[in-house]
Amino acid sequence: MQGLENSVVVSFIAQCWLPIIVSAILACLVKNRYHNGLNKYPGPFLASLTDLWRLWDVYRRRPERTHQQLHAKYGDVVRLGPNTLSFADPKSLKTIYGLNKGFVKSDFYIVQQSIVKGHVLSSIFSTTDNGFHANFRRSINSAFTMSALVQYEPFVDNTTKLFFEQTERLFAGNPDGCDFTQWLQFYAFDVIGEITYSKRHGFLEKNEDIDGIIKYLGNLFLYVAPIGQIPWLDRLFLKNPIYLKLSQWGFVDATMPVASFARARMAERLGPNLNGDPSKPLLPVSTGKGEVKSPDLLSKFLAARDARPEFMTDTLVQTMAVSMAFAGSETTAISLSSVFYYLLRNPSKLDRLLKEIDDASRSGLFSDYETGLVTWAESQKLPYLDACIKESFRIHPAAGLPLERIVPEPGVEIAGHYVKGGTIVGCSAWVIHRRPEIWGEDVDVYRPERWLVDEKLPVGSEEREEQEKRIREMNGMMFHFGMGSRTCLGKNISLLEIYKVTPSLLRRFEISFKDPKQEWKLVNAWFVKQHNFHTMFELRDLVKPGQTGKDKR
Repeated sequence: MQGLENSVVVSFIAQCWLPIIVSAILACLVKNRYHNGLNKYPGPFLASLTDLWRLWDVYRRRPERTHQQLHAKYGDVVRLGPNTLSFADPKSLKTIYGLNKGFVKSDFYIVQQSIVKGHVLSSIFSTTDNGFHANFRRSINSAFTMSALVQYEPFVDNTTKLFFEQTERLFAGNPDGCDFTQWLQFYAFDVIGEITYSKRHGFLEKNEDIDGIIKYLGNLFLYVAPIGQIPWLDRLFLKNPIYLKLSQWGFVDATMPVASFARARMAERLGPNLNGDPSKPLLPVSTGKGEVKSPDLLSKFLAARDARPEFMTDTLVQTMAVSMAFAGSETTAISLSSVFYYLLRNPSKLDRLLKEIDDASRSGLFSDYETGLVTWAESQKLPYLDACIKESFRIHPAAGLPLERIVPEPGVEIAGHYVKGGTIVGCSAWVIHRRPEIWGEDVDVYRPERWLVDEKLPVGSEEREEQEKRIREMNGMMFHFGMGSRTCLGKNISLLEIYKVTPSLLRRFEISFKDPKQEWKLVNAWFVKQHNFHTMFELRDLVKPGQTGKDKR
């Protein structure tokens, strides 16, 4: 009898398998549509049914435009997936990203974890564990404070001098021009290499992509951005357990090129005791528990290991050394490119900045009148430079996707909307930075002056105080480096580079478009990278203290 029943069931399934599968899919889609009550929020209908919609949108490489258009059409809250909401109201920032709010990063960030010898390394950026992050940050935070910048400035200066020498040798007067975005990324990579390991990668010396690192990172982000929309797919592809195990056994090499470079630098520092397995200890060659002469980041990570060995393991030292390349090159190069691009696209703004720099030079503000280098302290006395940089951060933030967080149980009210626990929420800087009530009606216009107080207004006047209040509000809403406890750890190092090299480069060279009619091309692969930004360079005479007359440009 049992056998007969089984036979009937098998026969039924054999005859009706297609309707059964279709019914199951439809049931899943209906469940997705009404998940957590999110059906009340507007958005693309397909987005409410499956995350394949946003995977496809991100795969097309301009999702920031999609997000801007959706919020313009539907309002402050848009549904981007069965379990995902995007918020445009600036009031939502403090709730989602504020301290001790209980929100954690989504699995989108796990996809970005690096691989060394088949081991997946959870970094301070990619971890989704807030407790682990807090411990990690406590261990190394002192290495990234503003007060620590003075220790890294000589590293930046060393690389910047080489940058100038190579720019003059390779591109000054060269009719072929310069791929400026790539050249700035070479610079950013070498700076972070010197700050982290006291050794440049070698991009500037050779004017080439060393070990294919930049190409690899570019392809990695092209993978991370769409796959991160459905993170479990990563377990089928890049972090397939079989593939990782084969890598651990030495049959394949799944180590990222950046990780290989970091591993080599650590071997130079720590000697033959460095084991190929990142789970094995890293023992310093000399006595003194990892003491090294150079005050670079690696030495600080090793000091943190010695101070908190119960948490800061050798694996975490390596993780930080690897992740610095990710955090310290791509976003800084994108930001620098946007600073120069918008200045060149707006000649009147560039002229005003050049006048500020030249006037400062005539007044004797700068200490270097041979190479043109500007110190961090000197750059902070150039208000229009500050305005130009902030405006480029506003109009072209590096990250091009919402910074996803998971709502804690049982739920939270976000900007007047109660959202159930477990829902993925986030804000995009490309949306937030274009809110008229914060930035003004001309949000799509590059206007550095919005960051300045009219100096003609009397101090203490109501109008001046209103302007100062507005600028404070704008500063508080800047989302370029994230916000809250998960703000980019390398923010201060990136600012150090940008605020130093921008005026220094403008002191040394006259920069122009190779083809003023050519617009750059943007590719949003998590970070919104620029292409087709080609420039020409001509040497510029350094303006000297007390110099009068028309300066050569």
